[in-house]
Amino acid sequence: MSLLPPQITRTIEEFQKLPGIGPKSAERLVFHLLRSQRANPEALGRALLDLKSELRFCVECQMVTTKERCALCEDTARDRSIILVVEEPLEVVAFEKTAFKGLYHVLHGVLSPIDGMGPEQLKIRELIERAKSAPGTIREIIIATDPDVEGEATATYLSQQLKQFVPSITRLAHGLPMGADIEFADQVTLREALNGRRSL
Repeated sequence: MSLLPPQITRTIEEFQKLPGIGPKSAERLVFHLLRSQRANPEALGRALLDLKSELRFCVECQMVTTKERCALCEDTARDRSIILVVEEPLEVVAFEKTAFKGLYHVLHGVLSPIDGMGPEQLKIRELIERAKSAPGTIREIIIATDPDVEGEATATYLSQQLKQFVPSITRLAHGLPMGADIEFADQVTLREALNGRRSL
């Protein structure tokens, strides 16, 4: 029999569903929300509801946006012949600081069978359709998945699926250290990785 009210137990269980949050961290977060004068559970709840109800994925690149197409895809000054494929939306933000002027495609993860992440769980079909629907328009796809086992497996899979539709498929140079997260890399490292990309 639990000594905690069911409302607290339920909230702890929900926090544990977030990545990197174990039972102890979940308990600390819940009790912080309960006793803190600065924490506002109502505001947090509204923000989370708005996150799910007001945001969507761009129909073209799968970036998070509030409209059908994101601001980057609507920007007519961008080079539409190059698509940079990234794992997560935060990596788009990182690459924007390097003055990259092409377009993006966000996969929302990488292939990882042990985590139940196959091609169907990612935005791979949308990328293939994008390449197929614009023959001759896209001259290069740059695959910028992280330089770890899952990132390399995803890059290889994408290369196999896309090579019949796109003349050049490249991979970021390994100026990025193995196991590194792209979103935390500095601008110089990202720029060098872009400039030193290689064919797949």
